[in-house]
Amino acid sequence: MVKYRPEFPDRFGSLEDARAFCQQFFPWYNREHHHSAIALLTPEMLHYSLAGEVIQQRQQVLDDAFARHPERFVRTSPKHPPQPTAVWINPPSPSPSREDLQL
Repeated sequence: MVKYRPEFPDRFGSLEDARAFCQQFFPWYNREHHHSAIALLTPEMLHYSLAGEVIQQRQQVLDDAFARHPERFVRTSPKHPPQPTAVWINPPSPSPSREDLQL
């Protein structure tokens, strides 16, 4: 993710430059950046168990919008994506079943 940010340099001039960059990047990434893979929540919301409340508030906004203007929603009332139970960069391989092991 970080290497795709426009402000990420080709090279850092020093270790101090890299640390200074990271001291700005990681708070933004954890507190402000809403990740599509985690229901547009921030890592901080998930880590500190705030996601349920945030999702509930967002769902209330969606319900209110639907109540005021149902014609804007083609099929049904909008639903916030559920809170993820796990998030992986590289998901683990499934364990082989007993049947797979018996050859």
